Amino acid sequence: MLFIGACLIVACQYSGPEVGPPLIIPEGRMVLKFDNIAGNEDLVLDNKTYSNSFGEDLTISKFNYFVSNFKLLEEGGDSYTIPQDSSYFRIVEADPKTQTVILNGIPQGKYTGIEYIIGVDSLRSVSGIEKRGGALDPSGDMAGDGMYWAWTSGYIFVKLEGTSSKSSSSNGKFYYHIGFYGGFDSENKTVNNIKNVKINFAGEKAVVTGDSVPEVRLTADVLKVFNGPDPVSVEKNPGIMFDFTLSSGVANNYKSMFGFGEIKQNSLAK
Repeated sequence: MLFIGACLIVACQYSGPEVGPPLIIPEGRMVLKFDNIAGNEDLVLDNKTYSNSFGEDLTISKFNYFVSNFKLLEEGGDSYTIPQDSSYFRIVEADPKTQTVILNGIPQGKYTGIEYIIGVDSLRSVSGIEKRGGALDPSGDMAGDGMYWAWTSGYIFVKLEGTSSKSSSSNGKFYYHIGFYGGFDSENKTVNNIKNVKINFAGEKAVVTGDSVPEVRLTADVLKVFNGPDPVSVEKNPGIMFDFTLSSGVANNYKSMFGFGEIKQNSLAK
């Protein structure tokens, strides 16, 4: 009897909660589609004529820009910041594959908006070349889609080029290459043309689960680069690059060029 009682006592002893492996919540992803437009229609390079608020005709030949430092806004008011090393993208209108951005490793949840910057932040701009691969690769032909000023060690945030019969340049072209992040230090200070963007999904939700991937369409209206709070005349200013005042005006314009399009939920369930 003593032996049985001892066994019962041992069996009934409380040893605390059972510790198992940590709970792992599966991660998902979100797809962003950057759709470049001109007013209410899809942007067409080289073969379509548009006009700005001055009534000047515009034919767009190049429209490129950087977007980076993404943050997703959650339904309950929290947010999730994409790891910075995975948060730099160069959108090139002439290269459709660049217009699809995939954000990986996102916690499951319902997202109601997104924040990001137009441009490249100052810290990454001055980082070593080993931190500037992929979309930030500073190589590239400036006559093509290159987006880096090697002679000033800075990225071009938005590159917009084209032609107009109203351009005062000898070849009828216009070009707006806008960069500058504030400068290396107080002795080399520049204007800061990095712009923050916040877009709400208009009451829709991008639902991220293990088997559901939301595809969010974001629009970028090239005409707003001309027609924002600081209207741009190609006759008066066919080229803007290193002028701090003029480039700041263009940056004030492109801050408002993004808008929300729609959300599609794509199921991965078999």
